[in-house]
Amino acid sequence: VQLQASGGGLVQPGGSLSLSCRAYGGTFSRYAVGWFRQAPGKEREFVAVITYTGETIYYAASVKGRFTISRDNAKNTVNLQMNNLKPVDTAVYYCAAGAYTGDYYWTLTGFDIYDYWGQGTELTVSS
Repeated sequence: VQLQASGGGLVQPGGSLSLSCRAYGGTFSRYAVGWFRQAPGKEREFVAVITYTGETIYYAASVKGRFTISRDNAKNTVNLQMNNLKPVDTAVYYCAAGAYTGDYYWTLTGFDIYDYWGQGTELTVSS
């Protein structure tokens, strides 16, 4: 599976942006897909995840209520809609896919199950 993340850019505080993760190859519908981010000088952190069925979704506390993750298995895509963006959201955003079919929070929000990573797309929130 190859993942391609896109949609990053420069946004003013309070603005919105949607990131997209497109998968090529493999059976995408069987993969949990997560979004992670890495800000300058910081470690990569979990942002959001959606299980392969789309029935279970988890968000980091810092983005809950502002970000929405969704998937369209017919199009092999997972989107991350980001609203009310803040300067602290500035980071490189990565999507990742893992062949995990459970819904355990600590498994889905960690790094271990993700075998495939996209190249990252950069978001800058600044006025």
